[in-house]
Order: sequence, then C-alpha cells, then structure tokens
Amino acid sequence: MEFTFHQLTITVNIPDMQALEAAVNARMRARQGFALATINLDHLDKLEHDAEFRTAYSTQDFVVADGNPIVWLSRLAGRKVSLLPGSELVLPMVQWAAANNISVALVGATPKALEGAAKHLETKVSGVNICARIAPPMGFSPMGVAGQDVLDELATSGAGLALLALGAPKQELFAARARAQMPTLGLASIGAGLDFLAGTQNRAPAWVRAVAMEWLWRAALSPLRLGRRYLRNLISLPGHAFRAWKLRNT
Repeated sequence: MEFTFHQLTITVNIPDMQALEAAVNARMRARQGFALATINLDHLDKLEHDAEFRTAYSTQDFVVADGNPIVWLSRLAGRKVSLLPGSELVLPMVQWAAANNISVALVGATPKALEGAAKHLETKVSGVNICARIAPPMGFSPMGVAGQDVLDELATSGAGLALLALGAPKQELFAARARAQMPTLGLASIGAGLDFLAGTQNRAPAWVRAVAMEWLWRAALSPLRLGRRYLRNLISLPGHAFRAWKLRNT
C-alpha cells in the first residue's frame, strides 16, 4: 500500500506479522539496525503538512498498518495489508530480541510506566534483558540537546533494540536521528504500548477494538486532546479513499 505526499511515496512494506517477524529477526541475527514506523490516519495528516515528519518517515526501514483505516484503504487499493498496532508489537519484538540475545531499552512515557512495563516484560519473556529505562524530560525535543542525551545513554547501555513510546512525530523524528548515528540499533515506534503494559493507560476493551471503534473510545476519554485530531482525520478520509481507489487500477 502506497501513500504519496509532495512527490514522496511512503509504502506499507510489511503486510503482516509473519513478514515482520522474518524481517526483524533477519536484522537482529545480522546485528543490523532498523527503524519501524506504525502508520495510521493521524500520520497521514502529519505527512501531508509536516516536511520534517515526511523526511523522518522516508528513513524508516519497515512500515506497518497501525490503524483500521489504513487496512480499509489497502483493500480499496487492491494492496491488502493486515492490522499491526504498535502497542501490540511490544511483546513479540521483545521476544524476538531475547531469542537473539539482544538487550532492550525502553524510551519514553514516564518513570512509573517504564518500571511497570519492564516488570511485565520480565515476567512474560524468559531471558529478556531490559538494559535501559529512559524517560525524557517534559518538553523533550528529539532533534535537540535532550535528544542527543538520550542517544548517548542508549549508546552506553548496550541496547540492540529500543522501543520508542514518545508519540508522533517525536518518536519517528528520534528514530530517524538514531538510525543515522547508531546503525546497529533497532528502533520501533510503539506509541502508548508501554503505558498499556504498565496499566498507566487503559486500552479499549477487546470488543471495542473488534468493531474498529478504539478511536472513539480514546476520543471519549480525552475529548480535548483527541477530539479535534480525530475529526480532522475523518474529514481527510474521503480524499484518501479516492486516491486508494485510483491505485486499484494502476
């Protein structure tokens, strides 16, 4: 599935979990780094309007479909991909890291969330080594001095995989910067995944996710923060659908 913004094409190049497992494990075995982005409707809006975000996205090695609208658009375009939410990739990514004897760093969220997520992962994944828990300060700029401080901490930690829970666009910008400086480090942008594991944020119930209404659940919990964003995303959806339909015949 492809999306084009200002002559830059972003491709969802990992169609399902099996393909992701094969791609990530190949990089881990070879001790080669990667950057994984989880595209959703909000990202499409940011890609349209934010040149810096587009540049960061262009450096991502792997892109998966994080939202149901991306899956629906892929079907409309005749380029079907499966839903792979970033929050659901945390556990398998850590399992693959442990199997390849790779240490894991948790970056983002809050100290409380990092502690809870680390305990959860250590309980669920045999042999995992959580070598760093980094909660950047309030107002953290991934491209500023604070971003370099996090990079330096990652470099000294021995991490081979960093899970980035910084939110968009910060996590993608940081991943692009880290990818350039640390070519052996794997980076995965996973949004609120660590908060969900720690229980510091509650994810929508399974039945809500099953009917593709998680966005409405989140908007109801945080209307001031998310209501306007989701409204803007919904307004943009018909345009994306038209472009996806046009792709079907190419």
